[in-house]
Amino acid sequence: MGGKGAFYWVSVSCGVVVLAFILLPLYEMLTAPSPAMLAEAMRDKNVVGSIWLSIYSSVAAACIAFVVGTPLAYVLARSSFRGQQLVESIIDLPIVIPHPVVGIAILSVAGKNHWFGQLMSDVGVRIMGSTTGIITVMVFVGLPFYINAARTGFQSVSPRLEKVARSLGASMWSTFVRITFPLAWRSMLAGFIMCCARAISEFGAIVVVAYHPMTAPVLIYERFEGYGLQYSQPVAVWLVVVCLTLFLVLRTIALPARKKNP
Repeated sequence: MGGKGAFYWVSVSCGVVVLAFILLPLYEMLTAPSPAMLAEAMRDKNVVGSIWLSIYSSVAAACIAFVVGTPLAYVLARSSFRGQQLVESIIDLPIVIPHPVVGIAILSVAGKNHWFGQLMSDVGVRIMGSTTGIITVMVFVGLPFYINAARTGFQSVSPRLEKVARSLGASMWSTFVRITFPLAWRSMLAGFIMCCARAISEFGAIVVVAYHPMTAPVLIYERFEGYGLQYSQPVAVWLVVVCLTLFLVLRTIALPARKKNP
């Protein structure tokens, strides 16, 4: 074995198995449709509309997560209080809850039989079968990814820098904008992209809340059920391309930080 021990070769073998397990099904799916089939799929208004709806809704969900999640992530990073672990566990709940259960839970609150759902109906906000419902589901499933990434970014910023700025007369808002945000923006942006990626891949909860209008995962499922692999694969390929682009951006953003902290 030379200078390499058994543990090394076992690790390499496991790595090869893992990569093959991930890449082989994806490779077969990506290479199955011909270029003509892919081009035809992109000429289909339903396909383009569903992919655009997925992209638009996931970005909107990530923007909402950014607005409502940033203050909470900062508090969790800078404070220590009784019940903090419970709060953090609640934030992580959407990660472990089965996806159809998420949709049922949202409809339980947003339905007309609930006072909150009735209130939204009275003001003209509809959750079931609407883009609003799709975005609501995406925020629910994507929020933990943004909050956790942003909290990690805030924790990497030394509180001493903020205290110095405050001692010089800067307000908390000014300190955050001028000190904390410029140092933590990379983690926040990574969380934003992770939230987008998680939201755009959601299927189970969206099917329960809003089968129509169709997002890309729902359209893929419908075409698979109705017509089989041949008609669902081209849409799946284009969706994978979108998701892969998001993750490439994420890796590009994270790489400089890793170089600074080997």
